[in-house]
Amino acid sequence: MNGPLLVVLAAGMGSRYGGLKQMDQIGQNGETLLDYSVYDALRSGFEKIIFIIRHDMEKDFKETVLNRMKSVNYELAYQEPDYLIPPEIFEEAQKSERQKPWGTAHALLCAADHIKSPAFAVINADDFYGYEAFDVLGAHLSTAAITNGYIVPYRLEKTLSPQGTVARGVCEIKDMCLMSVNELTAIAQEEKGIFNTAEDGSKEELAPDTPVSMNFWGFPRSILPGLRKYFMDFLQEPENLPKNECYIPRAADWFIKNGLLTIRVLKANSEWFGVTYKEDREAAVNRIAELAASGVYPPDLWG
Repeated sequence: MNGPLLVVLAAGMGSRYGGLKQMDQIGQNGETLLDYSVYDALRSGFEKIIFIIRHDMEKDFKETVLNRMKSVNYELAYQEPDYLIPPEIFEEAQKSERQKPWGTAHALLCAADHIKSPAFAVINADDFYGYEAFDVLGAHLSTAAITNGYIVPYRLEKTLSPQGTVARGVCEIKDMCLMSVNELTAIAQEEKGIFNTAEDGSKEELAPDTPVSMNFWGFPRSILPGLRKYFMDFLQEPENLPKNECYIPRAADWFIKNGLLTIRVLKANSEWFGVTYKEDREAAVNRIAELAASGVYPPDLWG
């Protein structure tokens, strides 16, 4: 297989949403936001989809999502809490009553054996990224020799939720290359602007046009050994074991700072929306209906 793969992060718990938002039906024929990403990826040249889920959600995922995708070439990978975790570290995490998964970097490593193409993209299952973003990323990942990483960032003010805080990877960009990613986990629109609130209560104001990562990445397969090293280093820090997660944006920042990967920034005239909170659902339903009515998507996506 020479065309790029799409790896979908679909194993999340949906704690803020109150359920498995990656399986919430948004389209008029029961489509999830994930359906639209897969549809856009396939028409942008992606050859195969790797869905990362958990074993305990497999039955529902197949019934809710996969049963519609009869013609889609896909594989399932599973993110489980003990995968790749040294036994002594897993035991310490259990002692600390860890409940959270190990994060998106760990999820990607859980799919490593399924990634056989020279290049792949990574997305969240519960975000809408737009066809234009898939089209530009797919074109770059389809070139003969893949040595760079890629990111399609989005404008911060267009990625907020009126319902509460969100986590975003704030991007520093120079000459269309990503220089750093700073993962901020409590960003919200307030009366006087957009602010991130740190754990100590201090606030940092962010410009509305700040470029942020929405986990829309393209990578060469060659990054996987380095990603595993980064994750193993993460596990060696005792303070990470109770609840901290290992995120792809922070791994990307580590790759950049250690001179291991150049990540180029791609521009796409594409909108983003998602369902961080249950109250975000109505806006997503309405926007999908508008896109279908305007002909961007067929009324029955897989019909």
